[in-house]
Amino acid sequence: MSRTTSSAPSAAFRAAYDEVFAGWPGPVEAVDLPTPYGVTRVNSCGPAGAPPLVLLPGGGATSAVWGACAAAGAARTHRVHAVDLVGEPGLSVPAAGRPLRSPEDLTGWLDAVLDGLAPHGPVTLGGHSYGAWIAAHHAARRPDRTGRLVLLDPTGVFAGLRPGYVLRALPMLLRPTPERIRSFLAWETGGTPLDPAWLRLQDETARFPTARPVTGPRPDLARLAEPPAARTDLRVDVLFAGRARCHDPRRAARAAREALPGARIDVLPGVAHHALPLTAAAEIARLLAG
Repeated sequence: MSRTTSSAPSAAFRAAYDEVFAGWPGPVEAVDLPTPYGVTRVNSCGPAGAPPLVLLPGGGATSAVWGACAAAGAARTHRVHAVDLVGEPGLSVPAAGRPLRSPEDLTGWLDAVLDGLAPHGPVTLGGHSYGAWIAAHHAARRPDRTGRLVLLDPTGVFAGLRPGYVLRALPMLLRPTPERIRSFLAWETGGTPLDPAWLRLQDETARFPTARPVTGPRPDLARLAEPPAARTDLRVDVLFAGRARCHDPRRAARAAREALPGARIDVLPGVAHHALPLTAAAEIARLLAG
């Protein structure tokens, strides 16, 4: 990406960010957790004593994308911890001189986040798109820290990106504008109506100072496929968006079943990749409660 990390979020970004969280269910507790790679903003809601659910957004999104899932029931069954990725839009602040460069760095960063949220036990760790890629890398390296792994239309885990999708996204990635972001989302989602407050926040990400995202190989899931006697018994759920344009969801689901024969893997028809956390919130909440 061509955006830099030279300035703080604008007042317009912060106003749009706060507007989305005003619509979350119940009180939202915002905490800033120190990590070796910067301060990480986490927005939490739900019963304080409920099982912890840590959610990572996709690239270019923020923790605000999980509000629909929280309202649909996730915040009744879990203590939801929605994370702003360091270097991505949100209120996390990268450390000067120590950027995230590799999946190993991301694992160390997420270890520190989990230390702050749930130091005494495993969590349910979920992610969408790029966030699912981060979650899968972490679970493959630290299976003892995750009791359940939930991957929502993961990219770069079981299948690569379609070239046509990448070409369509490039103008938005190289020189983002609100118009380009809206045009791309309309194309990928097939014009699915999305939350207006969330769309206004996405408009403001065009001017947000971001870092180059971490790239790397697919996570090594062999350890997660081992029988429970050989490792911590980690449950894995994978939900693909049936109308995703970033990859062939049914082919990706077949690859997931081959890689993780013990996992629960489904394809949700009629849902686009970028719309999944917003428009399939009820289905995701039911999955998390099951």
